[in-house]
Amino acid sequence: MIKFFNLTSGKRNSAASNRVRRVVRIFAVILTVACLFGFFAIVAYSEDMNEGLSNNLIRLHVIANSDSPEDQELKREVRDAVLAYVHDEVRNAQTLDQTREIIKEKIPEITEVAQNVIYSRGYGYSARTMFGEYPFPTKLYGDITLPAGNYQALKVVIGNGDGANWWCVLFPPLCFVDVTHGTVPDSVKDNLKEVLTDEEYKIVTSLDDDSDIPVRIKFKIVEIFQDSKIKLAGAIEKLFGSGS
Repeated sequence: MIKFFNLTSGKRNSAASNRVRRVVRIFAVILTVACLFGFFAIVAYSEDMNEGLSNNLIRLHVIANSDSPEDQELKREVRDAVLAYVHDEVRNAQTLDQTREIIKEKIPEITEVAQNVIYSRGYGYSARTMFGEYPFPTKLYGDITLPAGNYQALKVVIGNGDGANWWCVLFPPLCFVDVTHGTVPDSVKDNLKEVLTDEEYKIVTSLDDDSDIPVRIKFKIVEIFQDSKIKLAGAIEKLFGSGS
């Protein structure tokens, strides 16, 4: 009788252990699925935010031949000449589409402006100008911060293009305002409000607001995922490039 009781008790303990293991496995599966859903939701948010910013902003990217003081100074002179030319050409444009079409149509003239500055300073570098979608790191412009990501931009490359970059925003026209005091004028912010959603506007203007923790978290989500995507794409490009 005692042996029968011990056998029954052992079976009960085994059954209880099996139930516990099943519950643990089910919980692990649920947790994994929840984490995956959360991850994909974060990725989707990051992609949607970057797409919204890219579709509603036009940036300028000027790349120097090298990091030598002379080449960096030349970059700034090319930048100033290109900005002056583009400013005159797009000053009557009212929308992003108009601005983009004017810039794309004027690519040969913009290249000529850059090339003339280079030659006039006694350099033999070539200037290459293009319009497309390019990766950008996180960039602070006054009290506006654009997270890392791919943005449509006018890109000017001087010579080898191995030097430090210079960035700004052509539309809305952040390139043409003074931000030496650390703030962007309200009139320019009003332009941003017109082309961005409320969520996008908060992301780029509220990073310095320590009280708005949710926005800071959202910014970091976009920044981290887009920066990681850019670095991965760059690593893949180098890998395949080195093997060609």
